Amino acid sequence: MSCTLEAFAADCKAKLITEPGPGGREKIREMLERVLADDEFMRTHFGNDRDSERNVLYRDPELGFCIVAHTYTKGIAASPHHHGPAWAIYGQAEGITEMTDWRLVQEPVDGKAGKVAAERTYTLNPGDAKVYNEGDIHSPQWEGLTRLLRIEGQDMTTVRRDPLEPIA
Repeated sequence: MSCTLEAFAADCKAKLITEPGPGGREKIREMLERVLADDEFMRTHFGNDRDSERNVLYRDPELGFCIVAHTYTKGIAASPHHHGPAWAIYGQAEGITEMTDWRLVQEPVDGKAGKVAAERTYTLNPGDAKVYNEGDIHSPQWEGLTRLLRIEGQDMTTVRRDPLEPIA
């Protein structure tokens, strides 16, 4: 039997209420990997009529977390960033994400970008999910069609983030 968006969102909410920190997010990551393997769920929430870069599937009115379907149709290399006061869990639905984790070398000051140094690069393959807690700096890169199912601790379109630049 396929998972429904409503059931998945309810399970995420229950876990965030009972275990709101990194441990609970890790359990949600495990649940997300099971959802990524659910072909019917994926067909329902990704497809020709839902191929936008950002499609909010669910926004929790109480806790503020969001479940978002992302579809990228061309190669993109995002700049290093974090999610400000929020967290995110990236779930790879289709395609491959090359992710780089970064270390903060110099804090942003007076509107000037902070400096970061690359620590490691790895691949997220279909079915993989990864937690990025508050302050975790990362940068994804995609080649061609890529779909992600991402859970955000809060709607990232409302979060202000300081600019970050890689050092040579």
